[in-house]
Amino acid sequence: MEIQPLRTNIEKTIQTMLGLLVLEQPNGFPRYESNLYIVTASGKILWKAEKPDPNTLYSRVRLNDDETISAYTIGGHACELELKTGKLIGFTRIT
Repeated sequence: MEIQPLRTNIEKTIQTMLGLLVLEQPNGFPRYESNLYIVTASGKILWKAEKPDPNTLYSRVRLNDDETISAYTIGGHACELELKTGKLIGFTRIT
């Protein structure tokens, strides 16, 4: 599936049962939005990932075997998110 980025360049995509998980480059992406989201086969954005801090963006992402998402932010957060909703399950601050 060919998709267009929302704001910056696409750094990583992961095919999931819900659609394509997309991580856009954080540099230049607006801080008030989330740069991690899922796009369905029809091109609709299913969800944008909840952030642990409104002033941070995601920098790395991985799909886990238990259908959760592990992600890191540029603000030093290690996050676990629900694949179906993009909601935070939990996070910790890495110092």
